[in-house]
Amino acid sequence: MTRIRLMAACSACIVVALTGGAASAQEHSHGLPGAPSPFGTWGFDLAGRDTAVKPGDDFNEYANGTYLRTTEIPADKARFGPFDVLYENAQGQLKAIIESSAANPVNANAQKVGALYASFMDEARVNQLAAAPLAADLAAVKAVTDHAGMARLMGQSHEGFGASLFGIDVFEDLQKPDMNSAYLGQGGLGLPDRDYYLKPDFAAQREAYLAYLTRTLTAIGWTDPAKSAADILAFETKVADKQWTTVERRQIDKLYNPAKAADLPTLAPGVDWAAFLSGAKVSDVETLVLMENTAIPGIAQVFADTPIETLKAWQAFNVVDQASPYLSQAFVDSRFEFRGKTLRGQPENRPRWNRGVALVDGQLGEVLAQEYVRLHFPASSKAQMEALVGNIRDAMTERLKHVDWMSEPTREQALYKMSKFGVKIGYPDKWRSYDGLELKPDDLYGNVERSAAFEWDYKRGKIGKPVDPLEWGMTPQTVNAYYNPPRNEIVFPAAILQAPFFDPNADPAVNYGGIGAVIGHEITHGFDDQGRKSDGDGVLRDWWTPQDAARFEERAKVLGAIYDKLEPIPGVHVNGELTMGENIADLGGLLLALDAYHKSLNGQPAPVIDGLTGDQRVFLGWAQVWREKSREAALKEQLTTDPHSPGPVRAATSPRNIDAWYAAFGVSPDQKEYIAPDARARIW
Repeated sequence: MTRIRLMAACSACIVVALTGGAASAQEHSHGLPGAPSPFGTWGFDLAGRDTAVKPGDDFNEYANGTYLRTTEIPADKARFGPFDVLYENAQGQLKAIIESSAANPVNANAQKVGALYASFMDEARVNQLAAAPLAADLAAVKAVTDHAGMARLMGQSHEGFGASLFGIDVFEDLQKPDMNSAYLGQGGLGLPDRDYYLKPDFAAQREAYLAYLTRTLTAIGWTDPAKSAADILAFETKVADKQWTTVERRQIDKLYNPAKAADLPTLAPGVDWAAFLSGAKVSDVETLVLMENTAIPGIAQVFADTPIETLKAWQAFNVVDQASPYLSQAFVDSRFEFRGKTLRGQPENRPRWNRGVALVDGQLGEVLAQEYVRLHFPASSKAQMEALVGNIRDAMTERLKHVDWMSEPTREQALYKMSKFGVKIGYPDKWRSYDGLELKPDDLYGNVERSAAFEWDYKRGKIGKPVDPLEWGMTPQTVNAYYNPPRNEIVFPAAILQAPFFDPNADPAVNYGGIGAVIGHEITHGFDDQGRKSDGDGVLRDWWTPQDAARFEERAKVLGAIYDKLEPIPGVHVNGELTMGENIADLGGLLLALDAYHKSLNGQPAPVIDGLTGDQRVFLGWAQVWREKSREAALKEQLTTDPHSPGPVRAATSPRNIDAWYAAFGVSPDQKEYIAPDARARIW
């Protein structure tokens, strides 16, 4: 199954998507009906602080230190924090919905839900089948005799198990955002990022990958599995060397390079593009947007230079690797040993029911969403969120009006963009249809492949068609939020509108520090180092004067340098350039939350609660959101691949650049996290 990401757009989320790092509901049950809240009487966990630490020496420790010391990461998680707790709560709620649908299938969608879940939970049948479901897909790989056949198979991987060096996906056209276009980007690696192949500090991961390649090929009876594994690793290393870096892939304007499909053989000889596009069922597409356009020719040449037997072994491995979660326990365990334990440091796999719920949620998310919203999202939450969003929007408008480094022509365009911001809260107004998707209770492998084909047909059917303004990029049960540049809209799914982000009974200061800063974060994405490259109508264009752009970049570099110095793992620093957009959004979001909170007081002094001022509670609410623990392997992967800084870094670093934090906590120059006023990053 081949997928690419339009990195600059997808990175405009509050966190990277959660797919398994969740806490168990038994350990942290807040959010469940009748459960006691760990967030005290007014929304903040006072007992979680470590007041022996000065806020100016380590704000994360001051705000969260006792909690972090007394909280263990569950054995089946790679990291643990509030996002993960809410994710796990949602999983429990979805499990109940799935089981109810299976027991009482009132319509075709409920039957689909029940069939897919039953096929996954029938562990006895899955184990009995062992490797048998792989037979047809592996036979197709073995039948390939030349590079044209492999190119066709790479195209076909978009609708089933398998890999491709080039992925096709469908997004809004960045210069015609009311239309959908096909995008072609780099892919094909089995390790998380090109750095894992090219940097010496990932040697242990490469050795473990080689062992995983070998045992996977051995399990399917591949000829000379050890040699084939070494050949695959050498091949992927050559591909990695040609690929763009994660930092390069953040440059949204560099990812937009429309080209005629007919010109691909000239632009990137070495691949039978007609066979590839035919395999992907997009032969009729005349234009594709090339993303990493300068990398594609080199990758194509590596493909052409690689023996067909190596490519077949690579493709066979990818079929098995992707299918392993849906095969017998031996395949599940072998994959988890590498992808869970080695790459993420996760000691145990998630319970089978949890993995089954994640599968159904991934394939039939909008079916589950309808019942999830009915049961778990009160209308009052939407109304309160609308008011909060309005307050934060007003705060950003005021900042744009008065920011002193921006000229009037750019300011006028910025205010226009702000006035055009769209907002979606809770759930979509229209649900997706799953008519035509066939799911059977006794065919897990087939269900997953048919779901992939159904999804690909849905996506490719949008190419060249108008964008549906009612479509969402996340389901309501997703614990996240995002800004979408081509639509110039911010989206807040229902599942994030819970404590500690949002609690209708909490102190307003804590809500502003939580969901208020999240709202501000997403709004600021429209004006971060990448979001600023799209205008109020979502069109990718340069609407800044050169002088204003230079002033912005200069200020952004100050922020990047602050993050570059941070070292969450000894010898491994935060990449200030990779995380730039998220760091700008964090800083802007927290500033907007403070502004909006102050305005909400209507000129009255903020109340003091448990000895804490209003501003102190805003900052503590912010820090509480990011009280996160990670296993070292997962943290190293995050620092290498993720445009978001780690939670503890986010908790402490944005406040250090805000004057009000120094005043609120009396932070002095002799304290460790003090930044001199003229060295603080001041962007928005």
